[in-house]
Amino acid sequence: MAQDSLSCSVTLSPRQGLLRIPLRGIFQGAKVVRGPDWEWGSQDGGEGKPGRVVDIRGWDVETGRSVASVTWADGTTNVYRVGHKGKVDLKCIGEAAGGFYYKEHLPRLGKPAELQRRVSADGQPFQRGDKVKCLLDIDVLRDMEEGHGGWNPRMAEFIGQTGTVHRITDRGDVRVQFNHETRWTFHPGALTKHNSFWVGDVVRVIDDLDTVKQLQAGHGEWTDDMAPALGRIGKVVKVFGDGNLRVAVGGQRWTFSPSCLVAYRPEEDTNLDVAERARENKSSLSVALDKLRAQKSDPEHPGRLVVEAALGNVARALDLLRRHPEQVDTKNQGRTALQVASYLGQVELVRLLLQARAGVDLLDDEGHTALHYAALGNQPEAARMLLSAGCGADALNGARSTALHLAVQRGFLEVVRILCERGCDVNLPDAHANTPLHSAISAGAGANGIVEVLTEVPGINVAAADSQGFTLLHHASLKGHALAVRRILARARQLVDAKKEDGFTALHLAALNNHREVAQILIQEGRCDVNVRNRKLQSPLHLAVQQAHVGLVPLLVDAGCSVDTEDEEGDTALHVALQRHQLLPLVADRAGGDPGPLQLLSRLQASGLPGSSELTVGAAVACFLALEGADVTYSNHRGRSPLDLATESRVLKALQGCAQRFRERQAGGGGSAVPGPRHVLSTPNTVTNLHVAATAGPEAAECLVCSELALLVLFSPCQHRTVCEECARRMKKCIRCQVVINKKLRPDGSEVASATPAPGPPRQLVEELQSRYRQMEERITCPICIDSHIRLVFQCGHGACAPCGAALSACPICRQPIRDRIQIFV
Repeated sequence: MAQDSLSCSVTLSPRQGLLRIPLRGIFQGAKVVRGPDWEWGSQDGGEGKPGRVVDIRGWDVETGRSVASVTWADGTTNVYRVGHKGKVDLKCIGEAAGGFYYKEHLPRLGKPAELQRRVSADGQPFQRGDKVKCLLDIDVLRDMEEGHGGWNPRMAEFIGQTGTVHRITDRGDVRVQFNHETRWTFHPGALTKHNSFWVGDVVRVIDDLDTVKQLQAGHGEWTDDMAPALGRIGKVVKVFGDGNLRVAVGGQRWTFSPSCLVAYRPEEDTNLDVAERARENKSSLSVALDKLRAQKSDPEHPGRLVVEAALGNVARALDLLRRHPEQVDTKNQGRTALQVASYLGQVELVRLLLQARAGVDLLDDEGHTALHYAALGNQPEAARMLLSAGCGADALNGARSTALHLAVQRGFLEVVRILCERGCDVNLPDAHANTPLHSAISAGAGANGIVEVLTEVPGINVAAADSQGFTLLHHASLKGHALAVRRILARARQLVDAKKEDGFTALHLAALNNHREVAQILIQEGRCDVNVRNRKLQSPLHLAVQQAHVGLVPLLVDAGCSVDTEDEEGDTALHVALQRHQLLPLVADRAGGDPGPLQLLSRLQASGLPGSSELTVGAAVACFLALEGADVTYSNHRGRSPLDLATESRVLKALQGCAQRFRERQAGGGGSAVPGPRHVLSTPNTVTNLHVAATAGPEAAECLVCSELALLVLFSPCQHRTVCEECARRMKKCIRCQVVINKKLRPDGSEVASATPAPGPPRQLVEELQSRYRQMEERITCPICIDSHIRLVFQCGHGACAPCGAALSACPICRQPIRDRIQIFV
């Protein structure tokens, strides 16, 4: 059991000479079956089916060895409790070794004299600046992220990559920075510290004094003698076992926490985001200015003009310019007087220096010009004067950023306005292919004014994409920036359905990240395609359901998002709802005032279903989808329907009740469900579903027999709509459920009469039936050999006979790689 911050300690004697006993049980490699507290349905493949433990860890910071990752015979991996909250989901049937213990050395607890209360000094397992990696399988990480930042499919891209700990949340979760704009929140148990420095590496000590003092606590500590090393370049000469580093800097050797060091590169460290770089630059400038102001050099020193600029002494600076005009561009601390005056907003001094022909485009050590300095210092008037003097408006610094980039990143609206009015290029990308508008969107609602200014520039390219393929509309949808989405759509509505390389559109990104307002704008103002699918064939509804974004589900369904669209696994949104979030309670405070969740709950309650306290998120969303016409018998590529996945009897009963209410509503039977919008549901693309989904109203759909688009007939008592009127006349049983048909009803409620046998079929009818038969024969004939019937179906929905299908690596129809082969028997 893990020790909390107020647990008791016991003083022990040395254990020399005591017997060491092997420890065996549920450890890595152990063979297990479901245990006494199992409540996970058939995740293990069925009772008695064994699995193997692949990892043991703590569920959170406060508990250790409380959950186990188990891989079952079907290859699936999930996390189970082995002590978490007092529950044990597993039973050991094959022990594994787990180290050793010393029986005679274990203390006898319960004696007050032996107990002392103490506070744990261990602190957090991670600190800001630590280099970390996630080395877990995707399935394990997905389960661990529930309740700890949540799972996003894009997190899979960063498994195995090194990131930097940005901060520790109040709950103990770890916020990790991977590049200049990507951060993910991880369960602390999912991360492993990574030592990114080794002996011989060249590093730079960060120059923020207060930060270094904090980071050095417990890691080599801090002394004032170390101050000269700040901001300096050094070399790692030793790596200690605890991760601390011995660094040689300027002839001295100091022990530093790795958090105090960054890899030395000519360009900026790509693991630091825009805000981090902004703080670092500002700190560097502040240190440089302090050093300039503290200089006691000779008044005739060549760099004295820069000192006077830092002090704001216009009269002395003017005197120096008159006596030594040749020193106008002399540098001190790597900067010219014009750069310092521009940063400080010394407008009169800037004017004097420009009159003295100061170099407006001279660079400092980081590639900054005077205009960059005006942007860094939020000095719009200085920027205006420099631009009027003919400085390079689009000069790039060492990080390939213009002055406009810097002003946008720091939120300096007036500087941005001046730069845009004077013709700065708003489309130039920085080192990460970000335009200024990308950076403004990343800053959130606080930069709305800047977004307005940038999007009003006539020549702005709203189709620009960054290094990750995000256009400005994608980026705004990802960040939930409603104003930017609205402004971009006003300029180029044709971008609304543009796809990234992975097939994601703006609506996919809004649905994935629960940006309801953005989704509304894309649907209502952008008139986007709500049924667009990404490369994994997921619709926005799939993603909203997968992430348990309850408020988005009614919005997407009401906008016409098909409830029976398949993803690449053949799963509909209803399958996804029942596979995810089974343990997340749908409590009232999840609504948080958002009308979406309240709308979903009110529709369920109006249908007489259990209240929010009795349903989980997955069950509630599933019931809502069933009320809106989702097919509860729709089979995925594994042959499993939503009814098969609803393992709890309460959920199964509620799901069946919702489906019945939908059928009653369609048949005009009155039902208590709240009327919803009409949907034309998609046709299955696999032969595992021998039907088309029922349409919600008298709208054309494909007849299963003749494949013609027509108004389908409602069969009674089974309530299925599968064929057109012409085909229905000759049918005695429903081809979907094989129930005897009592009535055949048209959409207007009138009854279809059964066909009376004719003395002999007319020639035209015979030829038509023969033609239909040939079409049906072609559908079930192997497209390769054209001899045998299809017996194997691929995940894409196409198929082949067994001999031909076994030898294929790609589908001969659509060329998709073949991952699964489903054998059918028809």
